[in-house]
Amino acid sequence: MIVLRTSISSWLSRAAWLALPMAFAVFLHSFANAQQSSADSASPASSSSPLSPLAGMSGQSSSADSTGTSGSGTTLSSGASQSADPTAASGLSTTENPSTNTSFANGGTSLANGAPAPLTADQIFAVLQEEPDTIVELKSLVSDLAQQQGTPIQPDSITDEMLYSKIASSPELRANITTFLRARGYVTDNDLQSFAAGSDGNDAFSFQVPQTPDQQFAGGSLPLNVLPEAISGVPSQASRAGTTQSNLARPVTSARTNPPREPQVLHRPTPYNLLSLRDLYTQLPEQNGQLKRFGSEVFLRRSGYSSNQIAPNARETPLDVPAGPAYVIGPGDSLTITLWGGISQTVTRVIDREGKLALPEAGVVQVAGLSLEHAQAVIADTLKRQFRDAQVAVTVARLRSIRIFVVGDVQRPGAYDISSLSTPLNALYAAGGPTSTGSLRLLRHYRGKELIGEIDLYDFLLHGVQNEEHLESGDTVLVPPTGPQVSVYGAVKRPALYELKGETTLAAMLDDAGGVTVTAELGHIVIDRVVANQQRETVSLDLPAGSSPDSARAAIVAFPVHDGDRIHVSRILPYSQRLVYVEGHVVRPGRMPYHDGMQLSEVLHSYQDMLPEPADRGEIIRLVPPDLHPETINFNVPETLIGNNNLTLQPFDTIRILGRYEADAPQVTVGGEVLRPGTYALSEGLTAAQLVRMAGGFKRDALLTDADLTSYQVVGGTKVVSDRASIRIGDAVDHNDRSADAPLKPGDVLTIHQLTGWNDIGSSITIEGEVSHPGVYGFQQGERLSSILRRAGGFRDTSYPAGAVLVRDDVRKLEEKSREELIRQIETSSTAARMRPTIASGDQSATLQLIQEEQTEVLSRLRSQPPTGRLVIHIDSDISSWENTPADIEVRSGDVLRIPKRPGFVLVSGQVYNASAITFSPGKTAAWYLRRAGGANQIANKGDIFVIRANGSVVGRGSGSWFDHDVLSTQLEPGDVVVVPQKIIGASVFWRNLLTVAQLSSSIAITASVAGLL
Repeated sequence: MIVLRTSISSWLSRAAWLALPMAFAVFLHSFANAQQSSADSASPASSSSPLSPLAGMSGQSSSADSTGTSGSGTTLSSGASQSADPTAASGLSTTENPSTNTSFANGGTSLANGAPAPLTADQIFAVLQEEPDTIVELKSLVSDLAQQQGTPIQPDSITDEMLYSKIASSPELRANITTFLRARGYVTDNDLQSFAAGSDGNDAFSFQVPQTPDQQFAGGSLPLNVLPEAISGVPSQASRAGTTQSNLARPVTSARTNPPREPQVLHRPTPYNLLSLRDLYTQLPEQNGQLKRFGSEVFLRRSGYSSNQIAPNARETPLDVPAGPAYVIGPGDSLTITLWGGISQTVTRVIDREGKLALPEAGVVQVAGLSLEHAQAVIADTLKRQFRDAQVAVTVARLRSIRIFVVGDVQRPGAYDISSLSTPLNALYAAGGPTSTGSLRLLRHYRGKELIGEIDLYDFLLHGVQNEEHLESGDTVLVPPTGPQVSVYGAVKRPALYELKGETTLAAMLDDAGGVTVTAELGHIVIDRVVANQQRETVSLDLPAGSSPDSARAAIVAFPVHDGDRIHVSRILPYSQRLVYVEGHVVRPGRMPYHDGMQLSEVLHSYQDMLPEPADRGEIIRLVPPDLHPETINFNVPETLIGNNNLTLQPFDTIRILGRYEADAPQVTVGGEVLRPGTYALSEGLTAAQLVRMAGGFKRDALLTDADLTSYQVVGGTKVVSDRASIRIGDAVDHNDRSADAPLKPGDVLTIHQLTGWNDIGSSITIEGEVSHPGVYGFQQGERLSSILRRAGGFRDTSYPAGAVLVRDDVRKLEEKSREELIRQIETSSTAARMRPTIASGDQSATLQLIQEEQTEVLSRLRSQPPTGRLVIHIDSDISSWENTPADIEVRSGDVLRIPKRPGFVLVSGQVYNASAITFSPGKTAAWYLRRAGGANQIANKGDIFVIRANGSVVGRGSGSWFDHDVLSTQLEPGDVVVVPQKIIGASVFWRNLLTVAQLSSSIAITASVAGLL
């Protein structure tokens, strides 16, 4: 018999620990692979694969698209690196994933089964922007999932940047977060449909990168309308903080119906996953972008077809307004005169160039320069002398046009023909308004050399007050260059660039900006000032600590502003300083108002404030002043509920209640023959019988008379002692026998045994080939091969028992393992192990090439020959001669015995001139058959020729007796195979032996193949 020899594979070393970001990436990678495998195995009828534990509330890494349509295993970047997902930002393309049978277009339509499509990364960011507390829950959830996937990671170790980065790159994670947000009520089905229908992938969502206020302009003078944080080339927040994590862009939505939260804040990474610390680790970034000049948009035309265009001239917008009684008429005006009473007549006349008006049957009258009301009286008096009892009414049918001039810093300076009712504001609008350097505070109206008036457009823009002075033909409107300017931004209602007029105080500037918002901090107003032609300096209101709002307002009224000032009104803190937080196993987690002297019982009134089965131990995480470092205070929940141990709370305290199965949860394990073996939470009073029922009850093969219960107990607080007991589990479960039952303790392991011989039920062996009755035969435990052959009617006359092939699954597995190890050794063997140490350096290159070709050929042969699983047996046609001998082996379930026909040839293979099958000749040796095949060729290894017998045994060099070691002198039988191996290049003994074994292994399958052909 062949003794199978397998080398011991080397142990694979494992890293003792991984960096937490890498652990998080590995977890998400395995999670995504599991999700993809689940999707691939799902049938088309049920294309939506089951979600992981996150679905109760997907991975991983994306590749990505933000619509959640494809799975991949990209690793996590701890910073805000760009996603490999081409659809993670705007411009989503239509993608279809056949594994999940879903399709999305432009950020999401719906799943093929009608369920709402997962949210895109931008949409999830928008929801998290509106509900920032959800981030804490997502971190805890992802941590729990990582634990289940075998990657331990704490929620405190998952930074906001890590979470945002994986949301952007992992479609599976986005799908699970969508399910979680939907289950928790943060989004509804209508929201999902609105997102899918309204997201165009272009401008619905955008990223805004809040910067920090400590940025400085790189060089030169900073324009007033450019905020400090808008300057490019400034180090990121993370680099200033001395970390390697980049400051991930925070999302800001423009497509949600609800307005974004005010103020916009920047959350820094927190050392602990606490809502209180998340509130405290908050920065107030300054307003991003450029400030617009106040009033600049008044002179822009907006329509459905064009926007931000200069206002049209007067010819395009006729002034259709009625002329009032004070209107001064002049040459070119058209008057309609209506008479009734003694005569009924309506006539229209135009005032000529001399200012005269021709009346019917009354001649002409001089009316130019008169008001409309005075002209009507003059016309009425003239006509009444001609017509008795006549009543006269005069109206302006068409206004005359006047030519005026608009000059200075305007968009289109020049002469304009406008209505005689126009004011300087109309003329300025017709000219397109002031340029960026034109003043909005000083508009001069000249008539000849006379200054008629000066107009301040802020009176109109801020208070709606218009100048009533009408223009006359030849008038000039002059727009001078802008005066002093001040920018106001921050917590004001109209952040913009404002123009000064005369001496102005800070209070007046804030009034021009619409006043401060309710979130403004009046004690933190910072002014970046330019000392004319000298330097920049930063000043602030000189307010003592603890000043009242009234004193702050008084200081604002008295504080002067100057040209070039940039006024920043800071916001108040974005969180309340009188809060306590409740989280964990409670009905209403979140924030609660704090008052002085507040006690724990005011938060936890009864068990109704908590979810079922809370743990006995709770904890208060307190942020201890002055540096607000966290400390944990434990308390007993039942004692607190009855009024004992009632702790006094402080602001920012976090009351955390855990569930009974979360706080070092007691567990018991049931294994063996139950429907759902595994680990279960140990509830109060749980017994072995109840545990079996929880596990689905017994399987059919369960042994009901006896079960093992292994318990553990701590002795003296120093060691653990185990104890095993036997219980009558069948009586306890089926007959409710309490005496046979046993209460369980934490850590107990209940094992339900299997009936003896159950696995042998249905065991069978397949007999093929030259027997009287081939087929599948069942057998008894311990039944031998001879018995099976007798039941099959014995051998036929044409059979060849010496070449019988017995295939066994266990042997096939061992062969597969041995072959893989052999392939690994050949592939990983070093060059030094293959070459002769004394080989000349000039011949090394050619030798190495030959060795490489040799290695490739041997590996190809090894891989092309699958393991046969053949077990060498020694039987002959006389069953009685070997019955009940060591050759009469016991059969196993799944065995296949193949009895071939008697072959009439011997096969010669390998490095011979004519590898072929040669007709068997009794009494001939291997050398005789080798000569019939032409003999060994030049690359043959003549010293290692071996013979593989028809029964699978091998005769090689040294396998015979001490006096008969020549393989070629071996007499052969039908079906034997003579193998002439190839000469091994390289003098290393290890390398020669390794490839020789490989050639032998690849040749053994030949005999099994021969048996299959016979």
